[in-house]
Amino acid sequence: MRTRLICFLLAGMSVLWLSVVDAAIYSGEIEAVSTGTRTITIRIASQDKSMTFQLGPTGRVQSGTKAIQLDVVKVGQIATVTTGSDAKVATKISVRDPKPAEAASKPAIKPTRTEPMPEKSTVSSNVEVVIGDWPQYRGANRDNISLEKGLLTSWPSNGPKVAWEQSGFGEGYSSVSIVGDTIFTLGTQSGQETLFALNRDGGQQKWSISTGRVFQDGGQGNGPRGTPTVDGDRVYALGAHGDLVCAKVADGDVLWRLNILETFQGNNIVWGISESVLIDGEKLICTPGGKAATMVALDKMTGRPIWRAMIPGAPQAGYSSPIAIDVGNVRQYVNFVHTGVVSVRATDGNPLWGQQASANDTANCSSPVAMENLVFTASGYGTGGALFRLASRSNATQSEVVYTTKEMKNHHGGMVLLDGYVYGFDEGILTCLDLKTGKPAWQNRSVGKGSLTYADGRLYLRSEGGPLALCAASPEGYEELGRFDPPNRSNRAAWAHPVVAGGKLYIRDQDTLTVFDVKE
Repeated sequence: MRTRLICFLLAGMSVLWLSVVDAAIYSGEIEAVSTGTRTITIRIASQDKSMTFQLGPTGRVQSGTKAIQLDVVKVGQIATVTTGSDAKVATKISVRDPKPAEAASKPAIKPTRTEPMPEKSTVSSNVEVVIGDWPQYRGANRDNISLEKGLLTSWPSNGPKVAWEQSGFGEGYSSVSIVGDTIFTLGTQSGQETLFALNRDGGQQKWSISTGRVFQDGGQGNGPRGTPTVDGDRVYALGAHGDLVCAKVADGDVLWRLNILETFQGNNIVWGISESVLIDGEKLICTPGGKAATMVALDKMTGRPIWRAMIPGAPQAGYSSPIAIDVGNVRQYVNFVHTGVVSVRATDGNPLWGQQASANDTANCSSPVAMENLVFTASGYGTGGALFRLASRSNATQSEVVYTTKEMKNHHGGMVLLDGYVYGFDEGILTCLDLKTGKPAWQNRSVGKGSLTYADGRLYLRSEGGPLALCAASPEGYEELGRFDPPNRSNRAAWAHPVVAGGKLYIRDQDTLTVFDVKE
């Protein structure tokens, strides 16, 4: 005999409740969705509480009469959850968009002030900043800024003293990440792209693991392009073919691995996946640029998807790496894809805004920089930069173009934003750009095209032709404080970004890692 279900509909978004035997129905606004744990959290207004349910092994999700996957369910939708004998396990989840009356019935938030609230944007990756460490690409806050002090104010003619040098890292353009007593970098070994862990004091190898097959590019060079990301006792590495590996820092034991292109139906880009993944709280953020996800948040512990962000047109990945920013109360991830700059909401991957003013049709490489409610991005191939002003309201963010400039055609050397000025290479011209106006404070051609980072009041410059230079980080003008040619140059362009950490300057050049003592 079938069990008869008896329900009572309460006002608003409420519990629909109750069965004669072992069943219940709940309804409310979706607050969170996790595809990794197959859970959904809804807010039940009538009871003023939230409840979390796990979709059962045979459970189904639907919108109207159409069956859908959990990964397309969005925060803010209305969900009706049916449970069985276990009140926390859903046998069915039905979702729909809220009706205007439901949105209007939500309690209004009373303003506490009459003047506009200032927008706030902070570049942040939720990484604890430890002076002396450099846990990921572009540093702890992904801003290319070191907090170290007491470094050399100038260099001798033959450069700083070499602390040590090690080789055996094969091919590739990976820089280094440094946490505690360990250095991490990517290279090649025995026909495989490889993650290396080195002793910080001397560079002796602690362990190495294969991450995937070697990316082959006879024109620009073989091997991986990204830099490892360290988070607690784990290190994450993404190879040029899209092979993503999570391993233990201590011994390289692989905890999980997947290929982001195969998993999310993406095609590799011309010069290989070049992204360095971002860890933000429990999430790992990367940009496969596939038909199943433009950008994705993975559970950093398991590699399972938390959400998938789809940008209209399903653009391929760019060559850039994402940053996390807070604009008002909306946390979001900003990155270049092939067609432009995009931003998605951190909680659910919902696309927030996109701009094409600083994008080219060939390769968008340099990561964004941000200050307050402003984001600046730039690319090469004759395009240049653009400043975007952001404003958040009701869990959404809008963007507008403040200006565009041809005087920051930053190819892949990165930029540094300091005290309202952007420092970077406009192709072969080192440029200090006033962020608010887009006008150069000064320009200098002496170093040529390259990459840079900042520490202790100075810019560390690396020409792609090889020479290293030190200059003052000041809008007053270019003041060079030293220049030299590093030893044992390879025959490839010097594209790996310089790193300053623990009083040392780290320079990766294909097979070799050279470390200079820059402590005063």
